[in-house]
Amino acid sequence: DIRHPEELSLLRKPRDPSKKKKKKLDDQCEDDSCELEGPLITPGSGNIYSSPGLYSKTMTPTYDAHDGSPLSPTSAWFGDSALSEGNPGILAVSQPVTSPESLAKMYKPQALLDKAKINQGWLDSSRSLMEQEVKENEALLLRFKYYSFFDLNPKYDAIRINQLYEQSKWAILLEEIECTEEEMMMFAALQYHINKLSIMSSENHLNNSDKEVDEVDAALSDLEITLEGGKTSTILGDITSIPELADYIKVFKPKKLTLKGYKPYWCTFKDTSISCYKSKEESNGTPAHQMNLRGCEVTPDVNISGQKFNIKLLIPVAEGMNEIWLRCDNTQYASWMPACRLASKGKTMADSSYGMEVQNILSFLKMQHLNPDPQLIPEQINTDINPECLVSPRYLKKYKNKQVGARPL
Repeated sequence: DIRHPEELSLLRKPRDPSKKKKKKLDDQCEDDSCELEGPLITPGSGNIYSSPGLYSKTMTPTYDAHDGSPLSPTSAWFGDSALSEGNPGILAVSQPVTSPESLAKMYKPQALLDKAKINQGWLDSSRSLMEQEVKENEALLLRFKYYSFFDLNPKYDAIRINQLYEQSKWAILLEEIECTEEEMMMFAALQYHINKLSIMSSENHLNNSDKEVDEVDAALSDLEITLEGGKTSTILGDITSIPELADYIKVFKPKKLTLKGYKPYWCTFKDTSISCYKSKEESNGTPAHQMNLRGCEVTPDVNISGQKFNIKLLIPVAEGMNEIWLRCDNTQYASWMPACRLASKGKTMADSSYGMEVQNILSFLKMQHLNPDPQLIPEQINTDINPECLVSPRYLKKYKNKQVGARPL
């Protein structure tokens, strides 16, 4: 159930030209390398899926033991893995590289010509496998061929997003693509945090993924019951009302030659406008300041270690641009920042992306909170970080392991 399957293409497994003399040993090594690079790893076990090849050994249909319905013949390709048990959700959980030793066995292109030969192995989707001389039990790699992807929705594309991440990770570790040192370290930091969060939440993700119900589907189900004359189990919310925000926010207008700092106001966010009152009791009267954020520039100014969560607004007015700074706490920032971004585009908090953006910011802040004390970094490097599994060998030769381990953090 992967959306936009047209992004995927089959690729022939690259051959290591330096090992042609030892063909038998090479076949054994390449089979291991392919299984580490291509098939997925069961979360928590470290075992690799056993795949007999492109074609199953028998095309005889098998049937479900419970209802007798025929199973897909592709279920035989995964052996005893969780995929054959109807649990594809494990593909959405990322796993760290097994070990530096297994990574060292994989084929890495040494020159630009070797990298070009990898892209030479793409199969033509308009022709059959036999026409392209694909033999039985020949290993093929399933890859995202293009770098411009369709829309990504975390609610529906968890598997697809994780597979894109896995392909990018292996392409960087095996030096199949060129990237700068800054890009390498940025991706290493992402790998570290993703691996840490995946280990912590893999069990909860698998247990709770089936329990999550889409709000639209739930509303449609309740509407169907209502039309049939029954009583709904939940009270339908007023989908016509636009959410609003109201809280004490510190507001600052930066001007030249001013010594005034942030001043607290009771701020209400309605539609695309922010109204500032001197106190909550005066919120029914005329606001002291009112800002329409449509067309404004929204810039975050965040320092998590210093507990600084600011939102800088450049609001177009008749005289030019009016600069306003909003100072929030972490929970306020998660709600007000997405609202400001939507308002700058002329959208309100009733937009479907608002709730998802709030959750993304809260998840990011929670992820940063996992490592609050920078003094603990040297100890965590020795226990949590394996530099060989985060950056390519080229950068490992350039820096020491401790240097590479400290930079992503």
